[in-house]
This record gives sequence, structure tokens and C-alpha cells, in this order.
Amino acid sequence: SSTEALEDIRKKIISDPELILEDPDVMRALVGADPTALGDNIVDLRGIALNRLETRLDRLEDTHRSVISAAYENLAGTNVIHRSILQLLEPTDFTEFMKNLAEVADTMRVDTVRLVLESVQENDEAALRPLDEILVRAKKGMVDGYISQGRNAPVRVVTLRQIHPENDDIYGKNADWIRSEACLKLDFGPGTLPGMLVFGSEDPHQFKPTQGTDLMAFFASVFERTMRRWLA
Repeated sequence: SSTEALEDIRKKIISDPELILEDPDVMRALVGADPTALGDNIVDLRGIALNRLETRLDRLEDTHRSVISAAYENLAGTNVIHRSILQLLEPTDFTEFMKNLAEVADTMRVDTVRLVLESVQENDEAALRPLDEILVRAKKGMVDGYISQGRNAPVRVVTLRQIHPENDDIYGKNADWIRSEACLKLDFGPGTLPGMLVFGSEDPHQFKPTQGTDLMAFFASVFERTMRRWLA
């Protein structure tokens, strides 16, 4: 009978009210019903429906803000990398190229930059030897060791991390205030030792492992190909 059917529907609603609240068609029908015919309870139902809709709208707006923010940051990051690469391509000799690295660091909004080049040394000196404010010569194997920090894991092209340098091997006098860094491993071609480009920042949040690395990997690829001209 209709009474039994109504009682069955009532039991289902009571046992799982979300079936009604999450069903747009049912809610639309109930909210659109005549409140004078259905009594005061329908007014409460309207309030519930409006609250649900407002919550969904808030979530949607938050999602849109996140998407827009991420898109803006990605575009801004892409523009920075493009400008930095153009700066790399301008110099016509190695000295000018090294000087331009300081300008690249400014463009990328980092506080310091170091270019580490491995070399085969005849003695067992373990210390790195700074050649100037940017270029550092290191013994063979230093690049992988510095990037991995003793961990037994494959060395990636780009490593972003928060750090408090234990010594001044890389950053020299600036080591005390470096709090995050981007390490870019460089491949200069067959028969050559690897290198490393390191960007250091005083901001501990500028480089973090959770950030994307695609743009930095592209920059590293362009940089190492540019360096091959001077190493040749």
C-alpha cells in the first residue's frame, strides 16, 4: 500500500539521510515545493540545502584560487628561467660567462651561486679549493657525495632542499646564513667529470623537496650544454 511504501521510504531516509542531502534532483524538488503545503519542516530543509550549497561553493572557490595561484607561480617561474637562459647565451668568452652567473643568480632571486667542477688531483687533498667568488674546484666524486649527503640512493639531476651547511667548502664566508639550496648536477659529455651548479638562499622556504623540478632541470640542461663550449 501507499502507507507501507511511504513508511519504507521514511525508514531509508532516517537510516541514511545523506542519500537525500547529496541528491541534487531530490533536493531541488523538495526545496522547490510549496512550504505552505508541506509545513514548517520544509523551511529547515531549505536551510540545510542552502548550507550544503554554500559549502560546495566555498570549496569550489578555494579550488579555483589554488589553480589560479599555481598557474601564476608556474608562469612567473617559467619567465624567470627564460630570462636566466638568455643571460647564459650572451657571453662570448668564459670570463664574461662566469661574471654573468652572478646576474643569473639575481634574476633567479637567489642569494649566492657556485659552480663546482671536479678535477683529477695528484694528491689526496680532501678540501675544495675556491678559485674565485663563483668557481670551485673539487676532487673526483665530490659532486655525487655532496648531493647524496651519504644516502645510498640514485643522484638526481635536480635536488631541492633545506640545509644548514656544516662547513664553508661550497659557500665560503656565506655558509653561515644559507638555509636552502638547489643542486643541479651537470653532465659535460663523454670522457669528462661531472660538475654541479648550486644556488643558495637565506630563505629556508625558497627551495624545498616538495617543489617541482622541471624548470630547474631544463635550466641545468641548457647550462651544461653552454659549458661544453668553454670546456672544449
